[in-house]
Amino acid sequence: MNHIEILPYSPEYSRFFKSINQPWVEELFALEAFDQAQFDYPEETIIQPGGAIIFAKIGEEIVGTAGLHKVSDEVYELIKMGVVAEAKGKGVGMFVAKEILQKAREMGAKKVILYTHTKLAPALRIYEKLGFKEAELEEGKYCRCDLKMELDI
Repeated sequence: MNHIEILPYSPEYSRFFKSINQPWVEELFALEAFDQAQFDYPEETIIQPGGAIIFAKIGEEIVGTAGLHKVSDEVYELIKMGVVAEAKGKGVGMFVAKEILQKAREMGAKKVILYTHTKLAPALRIYEKLGFKEAELEEGKYCRCDLKMELDI
């Protein structure tokens, strides 16, 4: 596999946060208002409130991304983890997931939570391999999610 480089958020890469994630959200679910806000205004909705976004790059191509939404000083939500179609099956998702968890540790997280759907099998395999465990899902948190997972770090 080619070398994967992880890049921190930069406005020049923000379009990839949307272009990588919006297609799978629209294909499998429906875009919700908070999705559109995160895609169109990542600095205001994710970065400025204390979160983070990273990007995975192979060669000159941005091939993956993931974000952290700050819930509290010790809890972050893993959001919008996606990989471009051409890079799927090459370990990019696992690499990005490990890197975003490391970023969460650096930011002081004690726990990382995520909301997902049971039909996202490749993502679920990554989360389980990393030690995420199923948690009680709050009613009405996200329309499309049927599973909450968390990881103490």
